[in-house]
Amino acid sequence: MSDKKAILYRMTIGKSVCPYGLKSKYLLEKNGYEVEDHTFDTRKETDDFKKKHKVETTPQTFIGKKRIGGYDDLRKFFGMGPANPEGTSYKPVIAIFSVAFLMALATSIAMLGRVAVIPVFEFFIAFSMCILAIQKLQDLFSFTNQFLGYDLLARKWLPYAYIYPFAEGFAGIGMIAGGLTIPVAFTALFIGGIGAVSVFKAVYVDKRELKCACVGGNSNVPLGFVSLTENLMMIVMGLWMILTNI
Repeated sequence: MSDKKAILYRMTIGKSVCPYGLKSKYLLEKNGYEVEDHTFDTRKETDDFKKKHKVETTPQTFIGKKRIGGYDDLRKFFGMGPANPEGTSYKPVIAIFSVAFLMALATSIAMLGRVAVIPVFEFFIAFSMCILAIQKLQDLFSFTNQFLGYDLLARKWLPYAYIYPFAEGFAGIGMIAGGLTIPVAFTALFIGGIGAVSVFKAVYVDKRELKCACVGGNSNVPLGFVSLTENLMMIVMGLWMILTNI
């Protein structure tokens, strides 16, 4: 048996299970603690516990006679950062581009039996555009609010903010299908060009610190190099499609 012991109080009312309680239990066990697990099955039990210990939330962890606190407090106790840190983050973009790249590799292998550089490049951009379009289309209202903060055309003609995700999805799907080359290529060139100019002006000319709408509304991705790269990728792909089909 472990000589490290902890007492955990967490809420499991009805069919509801507090995710932070489960995460706290896992974190304690991962760090070698034997957990004395107490669950609250009713709201009254939970409220009585909070009143007794003068706390506002559960779960609560005790090690020895010391109250460590909730899940974030427990992470801090183990020398870890907050589970959901505030501020900007590139994680959504890294996740999307990583998955899109792996999808491109898998598609190349499935179609050609090998990793071919040019098809991987083409599919990577196409898959990235489709995934990014999905992110935006999930919540058009939030996307347009953030997009209007910097896009030059959308500020002049509001409907463009709503058209943009559909245009991006159309271009991405067209690239995958390999059809409608000219409309797809010019769509990519147009939205990529407007986007690149807008981002460059907002970030590098006006020196504004904004959040990027590239992964949808309410994102914490900073507007900057990554956002510019997304638009440049569309421009490159549009030009590539035209040059390879002349």
